[in-house]
Amino acid sequence: MSGVEKKSNSSCWNLYTDSLNGYAFWEKAFSKKECEEIIKIAKDKSLTQGKVGKNTIKFEVRSSNICWLYSNDNLEWAFRRLTDIVLSLNNRFFQFDIFSFNEGLQFTNYKAPLGKYEKHIDRAFGTIVRKLSFSIQLTDPKEYEGGELQLHIENKPLTMKKEQGTLILFPSFTLHEVTPVTKGERNSLVGWVTGKQFK
Repeated sequence: MSGVEKKSNSSCWNLYTDSLNGYAFWEKAFSKKECEEIIKIAKDKSLTQGKVGKNTIKFEVRSSNICWLYSNDNLEWAFRRLTDIVLSLNNRFFQFDIFSFNEGLQFTNYKAPLGKYEKHIDRAFGTIVRKLSFSIQLTDPKEYEGGELQLHIENKPLTMKKEQGTLILFPSFTLHEVTPVTKGERNSLVGWVTGKQFK
């Protein structure tokens, strides 16, 4: 058909639209009384300096004290609550293939004037497959200043809600930070949801 333009009937047609949200939140995941109970349980344990990676202490990057909490720390009720919340948010906003919090929960205490955690992600080569990260605000925001959880998913960092008991859930590959606490102290509960390798 030399000299004749052949029309093409081909076109692009997407099978799926992108349903991955940058983050999700759940207000009042825990009540004020429940937040205070978790803080007491954690502080009755020995807190240690939070590390960067597996064994490195870098105060210029991370300045906080932590301990690990498990369901047998009289927290089975909290794990059950978190299971329901995380499954609900994941189904609505992420739709990741997930199956456990098999690292336990990390209680973190940031104190003024240096408490912070510089920009980082919660995944690393050769480690367990973390798919979703969550952070729960345990301290009444009136009791401290600074200590903002910020997600870097747009041109400007997004500052997350600080109301006591609020849970923030986001993909573990998201760059995020906790800005310096300038007054008082901030307590949070952090966890990671694991699953099969991303495909």
